[in-house]
Amino acid sequence: QVQLVESGGGLVQPGGSLRLSCAASGPILSIGAMGWYRQAPGKQRELVAGIGSGGNTNYADSVKGRFTISRDNLKNTVYLQMNSLKPEDTAVYYCNADIRSYYGRDVYWGQGTQVTVSS
Repeated sequence: QVQLVESGGGLVQPGGSLRLSCAASGPILSIGAMGWYRQAPGKQRELVAGIGSGGNTNYADSVKGRFTISRDNLKNTVYLQMNSLKPEDTAVYYCNADIRSYYGRDVYWGQGTQVTVSS
């Protein structure tokens, strides 16, 4: 089956950096838009950054200039480079992707990876 597996979360001090990765696997024919979302305790899940199949990107205002989303289409992987991290960036980060597979077309989600920014 198609699945997304995230890695790279952890504990980091304010001002530090982390790089998240999300790899898609399975009988994939093509991948369209990919994105990163986050959900902090007691808050709704929100879009952090998105990237289209052609490489166009969009970011939440709160992360512009600090986070960079990129993708490697040969590896079916999307990345999120997070710099100048702040305590308010603490959340569970989820990737998602619009995937066409042998099963049809659907939006898939990763299992989530915890990012904690604290001194």
